[in-house]
Amino acid sequence: MTEESEDGIPQVLFERCQRGESASLTEIYQRFAGVVHGIVLVAIGRQDVDDVTQEVFMKVHGSIATVRDRDALPGWICTIARNAARDHGRKRQRHESTRPLHLVEEPVAETVEDHPMERGELREQVLALIRGLPESYRETLIMRLAEGLTGPQIAARTGMTHGSVRVNLSRGMAQLRPLLAKKGWS
Repeated sequence: MTEESEDGIPQVLFERCQRGESASLTEIYQRFAGVVHGIVLVAIGRQDVDDVTQEVFMKVHGSIATVRDRDALPGWICTIARNAARDHGRKRQRHESTRPLHLVEEPVAETVEDHPMERGELREQVLALIRGLPESYRETLIMRLAEGLTGPQIAARTGMTHGSVRVNLSRGMAQLRPLLAKKGWS
């Protein structure tokens, strides 16, 4: 029987990662890709999310040997993801502030039926609503709704307790529902 930490990372997997074995690093990627993608998606949006997610795992693979406690691994990976997303956002903001602003006037639709949205547009609008929620709710909701992770998976991969995940999902949905209803999407 393999000794596992509370978050489900077997000791042998952790030790193999410490040695830099590629199969173990692939398994870490598979276990945490949804969480990292969700954290980055909340912070920066769809356009660059895949690139930043890849950047996070390059950092994880390059530095995983420095992690001494396997129980710290989920939180460490989440911190790298948050920092990479913030850094990317700052770089993007600096770049955008140097570009000239061009305003394009678009007609405003009277009703949803007058201007049917494509699925991608709807996703972006819902994502924008979620971004307006408190950070702990945003990340948890995105991991659940966009990445398809269960509550226990979110807890295991973020280092949060099951109860905290459940509370964040419940409170996040309670705040999101009126925003969706306001848009007529309830």
